[in-house]
Amino acid sequence: MKTYAVIGLGKFGSYVAKGLMDHNINVIAVDKSYEAVKEFKSVCENVFKLDGSDITALKESGISDADVAVVSIGENVEASILTVMALKEAGVPMVIAKAYNIIHGKILSKIGANRVIYPERDSAKRLVGDFLQNPAFEIIDITNTIKSARFVIGGELNGVSLGELDKKLKDAKIVAHKHEHWNMQLDFSVALTSGDTLVMVGTEDAINEFIAQYY
Repeated sequence: MKTYAVIGLGKFGSYVAKGLMDHNINVIAVDKSYEAVKEFKSVCENVFKLDGSDITALKESGISDADVAVVSIGENVEASILTVMALKEAGVPMVIAKAYNIIHGKILSKIGANRVIYPERDSAKRLVGDFLQNPAFEIIDITNTIKSARFVIGGELNGVSLGELDKKLKDAKIVAHKHEHWNMQLDFSVALTSGDTLVMVGTEDAINEFIAQYY
């Protein structure tokens, strides 16, 4: 069985780790934050508090023997770069790294990341493509606990700005908005109008809460 190491247990990293475990894949989860590690221990046996750029720590925790490492460090570009370098030096054959922006992604590729991903952009493009095939209200399973959803705006949400709605969401994120055309570079000052469409990604509970409140 392959072993995946997930470094960085923010929203994206947690989703990835849980999704892998849902498919009975062996996961080693890592974060520098004691709170993140403590919270994740309830769902993963192999979870460690360590610095992903520390080669010695990578070897001691077994990460250097992993088949694939997913670097899901947030906006700390320096930590992300150092971690990718350490993983490659430690001998991990496949390193997948989350990029904060295009420049960050180019650097990750140059230092050896086998694949660079832009989660919000990539998921939004894929989901919008799926939704355009079926104009009806739709919810799609991403993992057992993570959903994507498309909603046509009406009722209470008419006149509410994207920013206002985004602040109300917990464990969910707006990834695309359509007024006349689809837009994945969101302007949170824009007010929603009846007939607009939103694409959202979040936990099952968050999506259900949104539906219960507005639909």
